[in-house]
Amino acid sequence: MNSKTLEKISIFELLGLKSQGLCQAFVMPLFLTMILFLGPIAMKVHSGLLKLYTEPMYWINNFKNLIWLRNHLVAPFSEEFTYRSCMLPLLLQCFPPLTSVFICPLFFGVAHFHHMQERIKYGMNFNTAFKIACFQFVYTTIFGMYSAYLLLRTGHFSSTFIVHAFCNHMGFPDLVEVTTYKKNKKIVIICLFFVGFALWCFLLNPLTEPGWYYNNLQWYKM
Repeated sequence: MNSKTLEKISIFELLGLKSQGLCQAFVMPLFLTMILFLGPIAMKVHSGLLKLYTEPMYWINNFKNLIWLRNHLVAPFSEEFTYRSCMLPLLLQCFPPLTSVFICPLFFGVAHFHHMQERIKYGMNFNTAFKIACFQFVYTTIFGMYSAYLLLRTGHFSSTFIVHAFCNHMGFPDLVEVTTYKKNKKIVIICLFFVGFALWCFLLNPLTEPGWYYNNLQWYKM
């Protein structure tokens, strides 16, 4: 790390750990990501799953479940802190911001190949496990680019953490389920997928405007 950088900015601010703009960092990136997931959220509403979230026992049982805690708290926290908060500032010492956004997620994507071993251990053949791992590499790398972009724009670790936890909860959109709907509902859901993506593209820069988050880091302008 360049010593001149540390003279101007604290190590905590470089890691995205700060109190200024914390509420905005939790709420606005999450709202932006929920817009992107407009289609999948509509599917949950259609299936009645959203009613489950109002049940206290749903949350009590989940907070007792180690796998749920791993997926929603431990994994998002550790992965975002390692691959975004710690790695991105180092890459930014050597590469332009946009280049760093594309490089950083590659390490994050490759790290998911270890799931191959677990799948093969439980009886899956190598070719199938490899194809799944490659697919997982692609979408985790794309997510990593989005997360790195959020960190650069907001300057907050919390924004990447909450978005990662939300995406882990939603999972990859079940496109096969869409095909099982009746024609009218299918058309509505498909339209919501496209509308959500279009709105996300339109709102990406406005809702991550660095001024909202008191982001004074020198490399946020992309």
